[in-house]
Amino acid sequence: MLDKKVIGKYKAYLKENLSKKRYNHSVNVAGAALELARKYGGDTDKAYIAGLLHDCAKELEIGKQLEIALTSNLDVSDIEKKAPPLYHAIAGSELVKTEFGITDKEIIHAVRYHTVACKDMPVLSQIVYLADLISDDRDYKDVKKMRKYADQSLEKAMFEALRFSISDSVTKGNSIPVCTLEAYNDFAILMKNT
Repeated sequence: MLDKKVIGKYKAYLKENLSKKRYNHSVNVAGAALELARKYGGDTDKAYIAGLLHDCAKELEIGKQLEIALTSNLDVSDIEKKAPPLYHAIAGSELVKTEFGITDKEIIHAVRYHTVACKDMPVLSQIVYLADLISDDRDYKDVKKMRKYADQSLEKAMFEALRFSISDSVTKGNSIPVCTLEAYNDFAILMKNT
């Protein structure tokens, strides 16, 4: 059961360090992660916490995000080092440890991979990845379709989310981290075998 006092501290930090829009997004992602965890047998407390904190480093100065990412003990690919929009997830997973004292590896992993996904992705990481994509504040063109997939099957939703993400990156001429392609391949193989 979530400790309301602890959650209050997390929310106070986010209110102080994020814009109102980003704070609301974080609360919405926490709610979506909670619902997905209930539906797919994930740990609801961890899902809520990881969803709430997933963007905790998003509005730090970009140089600070990179500094935190590069000094972390995490495996950061060369592609990620050259993609500023990806820094916040790596930096966020470090802040989860240093700022909030969270040592739970599943929560740290979920925050770390909420933008790029990864091979052999744990359920909690899948839940946070999808919650970020389908939260109530999202309004991109295919969001209703993504919400429908998330309601049908976690694996199908991940496959479609990764297809969408990779396609969007290719359209924009962005590089794609190997871990994202590995995640896509995992779910593509899974979908072919079901």
